[in-house]
Amino acid sequence: MTITTAKRFPTRIPCIAARMPRLAPLAAALLVALPAQAQWRVTPSVSLTETYSDNPTLASDANKRGQFITELTPELRVDGRNSRLQFTANARTTLFHYSEGRPTNARRNNSQYDASGTLKVIDDFMYVDAQANGGSRAISAFGPDDTGTNRYTSENRTQLANWSISPYLVRRFGNFAAATVRYTHDSVEADDTRFGKSESDGIALNLNSGRAWRDIGWNLRYTRQDVDMERYGKSSSENALAALSYRLHRTLNLTVTGGYDVYDYGDFGGRTSGASWSAGFAWNPTARTAVQASAGRHFLGNTGSLLATHRSRHTAWRASYSDSVTSTRQQFTQGQEIDTASLLDSLFALTYPDPIARRQAVEDYIRLAGLPEVTGEQINFLTNRYFRQKLAQASAAYNMRQHGAVLTLFADQRIALSSGEVDSELLGNQLFGLNDNVRQVGASAAYSYKMNARTSATASLTATRSQSLNTNLERDQQTLRLNLTQRFGRKVSGVVELRHTRGERGFNSADYTENAISATITAQL
Repeated sequence: MTITTAKRFPTRIPCIAARMPRLAPLAAALLVALPAQAQWRVTPSVSLTETYSDNPTLASDANKRGQFITELTPELRVDGRNSRLQFTANARTTLFHYSEGRPTNARRNNSQYDASGTLKVIDDFMYVDAQANGGSRAISAFGPDDTGTNRYTSENRTQLANWSISPYLVRRFGNFAAATVRYTHDSVEADDTRFGKSESDGIALNLNSGRAWRDIGWNLRYTRQDVDMERYGKSSSENALAALSYRLHRTLNLTVTGGYDVYDYGDFGGRTSGASWSAGFAWNPTARTAVQASAGRHFLGNTGSLLATHRSRHTAWRASYSDSVTSTRQQFTQGQEIDTASLLDSLFALTYPDPIARRQAVEDYIRLAGLPEVTGEQINFLTNRYFRQKLAQASAAYNMRQHGAVLTLFADQRIALSSGEVDSELLGNQLFGLNDNVRQVGASAAYSYKMNARTSATASLTATRSQSLNTNLERDQQTLRLNLTQRFGRKVSGVVELRHTRGERGFNSADYTENAISATITAQL
C-alpha cells in the first residue's frame, strides 16, 4: 500500500487572480509611490511546450501510461525603482492539455507568483516591507516530488500562499547607537484544509552600538510572535538576546551571546523555555571572504552556527550550519538561509552590474539547469508542529566565458517538539509518528557549456533522500536532465530537454520512473 500522502488530493489550482487580495500590501505601496519619478521594466512573455512523458503522474512502473502534453505559459515580470520604492514581481500560469485525456492525479494548470517591495515613507525614519508569494508545495517528505522536474502530478502537492506586511522605524542616537522597531503581520494558507490557514503578529526591538564604540560592539534584541491557527488554536514564541563583540584584530572579532527563549505550543505540547549562550568569532580577511562561527548551548542541548562565504572573479562559495526552533509556516514566510539564486547573484555581479538584468540572468540560468531556486524547497513539507531543525548547506558556483557549474549539498534533521495531534489529519493514524524525527540529505549539480553566442548545453543531476527515523520509512529520488538552448533573436529562444527521473513510493517502496522529451519556445512580448 502507499502512504497516506499518496492519495489523490484535490486538483483545484486557483488562478493568480484568486490570489490577488494577498497582493494588497504591495498594491498599496505602489499607489503611494507611483507619482514619483520611477524606472519601471515590465516584461511579458509566453512559452509553448510540447512534451512526451512515459509517466506524467509519476505512477508506479506497473501503472504508468505515456502521452503527449501541451503546455501554454504566459508570464509577467515587473521591476521598479525610484527614490521611495523598490519593487519586484513575477507571476506565471501554466495550462496543460493531455493528448489522451487528463490522467488521475494530473493537473489542469499550475500557478506561481512572487512579489516583494520596500517603501520609504519618511527618510531615515519609517519604512514598510511587504511580500507575497504562492505556488505548489510538498505535503509530505515521503511522497512523489515534482520540484524542478515533473510538473504534471498533483499527488502529494498543495497550493500554498503567504503574504506579510512589516512597517518599521529606525532611529540613530548620534554615533552612540541605532534602534529599530518592527511590527509584522503575516498569513499562510494552503488549499489542503488539513494544514489550514494561520495568521501571526510579531514585534522585534533591536538596539545596536554605533560608530563611537571602536573596539567593542553590542546588540540587544527582543522578539515576540503570536500565531493564531484557524483549526488548532494559538501558540507563541518569545526570544531575548544580548550580544557582545571585541575587535581583537582589524580582521578578527570575538563574539559572545546570552539569551532566554520561551515557546508556548498552546493546547498541543505545552511550553518549553530556557537560557542560551554562545561564543565564537567573525573573521573578514578580505572584502570577498567572511566567516562567522559560534558554539554554545540552549535549553535543548549543545548548539552551534556557521556562515562562510568566499567570492573570486569566477567562483562563489557559501556554507552554513544552523540549529533553531522553527515551524513550516515560519520558513514559508521568512525563507531559508542559503539559496541558489543568492549564490549566482554574487557570481554574476561583475557580468551584470544592473540588479534587474542580473536577476533575470540568474532566473534564466536556474530554469535551464533545472536547479532549485531555494535549497530548502527540497526540504520543506507541511506540518503544523514546532520542531528543532539542524540544517547544513553548502554551495559552489563557477562561471567562465564558455563554462559554468553549480553544486549544492544539504543535510537536514528535524525533531518535533510539539504534539503530533495537530498532524493527525495530515498523516492519518497509521503514520502518526512520521514527522517526529525526519532526516533529509540531497545534492544537485549542473554543468553548462556555451557553444557560441546563441547556443548552449546544460546537464544537471539532482538526488534526494528522506528518512523517518521513527518509522524507518525512506524515499529516494534522482533526476537527470539534458538541455540544449538556442536563441533565435533578442526576444525568442528555444529549449530541447531530455529528462529521466526515478524514485520510490510508500511503505512497499514501489519504484517509479519517468522518461520525457520536450521542446519549448519562449517569446518576450
